[in-house]
Amino acid sequence: MTFESFLTHSGPSILVEVTATKGSVPRETGTFMLVSITDIWGTIGGGNLEFAAIDKARGMLASGAQSGIMSITLGPDSGQCCGGVVDLELSVADEAATSNLKARLAREKLSFPDVYLFGAGHVGRALALALKPLPFHTVVIETRREELADLDAEIETRLVAMPESLVGEIRTGGAVVILTHDHALDFLIGAEALKRDDLAYVGMIGSKTKRGVFSNWLVREGYDDDMIDGLVLPIGGRKLRDKRPEVIAALVAAELLGALL
Repeated sequence: MTFESFLTHSGPSILVEVTATKGSVPRETGTFMLVSITDIWGTIGGGNLEFAAIDKARGMLASGAQSGIMSITLGPDSGQCCGGVVDLELSVADEAATSNLKARLAREKLSFPDVYLFGAGHVGRALALALKPLPFHTVVIETRREELADLDAEIETRLVAMPESLVGEIRTGGAVVILTHDHALDFLIGAEALKRDDLAYVGMIGSKTKRGVFSNWLVREGYDDDMIDGLVLPIGGRKLRDKRPEVIAALVAAELLGALL
């Protein structure tokens, strides 16, 4: 359930926010969740900590209470062994509160690193779906309109004739993942990405053989012969030989999290 869907369909709710922490705790100060009688959006860490907060929030909704506080020690008595202390503040999620939350989430989203996926074939679509809930600004670029039509409507897409021309707009610290249907196009995009020294990740789908062919192509086209050192190819690591799109997508998502966050 999206944040907007929760606000639209879940009815009155309570905002539960972590206001202070001490020691080892599951989530940081500022983490919040919304609790209605039937639904929950977000998490403050799960376990008995979260169950207790949900119970208190729903008790507030039933009684009409406007605010409350909780301080929970995560020890044996709470059924959690973190050992830290979490302070929570609970309040009615009125119009002003939800407006502030919308603004906060929008600001956070603007800070997400760019991940540009070039290609919306089987692996590109699987990867776009895998990245959807992660803190990335994901854009899928294609030359083929019909491939973009199969993507989730909430995923940002670009239909362009020259995908390599978009590499320059990626913000510093972002990522390029190259998964097109055409090796020649892969190489053009890869060269543009590797010319930059401010990207956190440049990856290309393929094999050891393709890496060698691309390396030779770079030299033949007059690029530095060490440019290839900045390329992850094959993407997704080499420990698993499973080539199902969903498996490759999960492995690449893990690589991106490690490189960008």
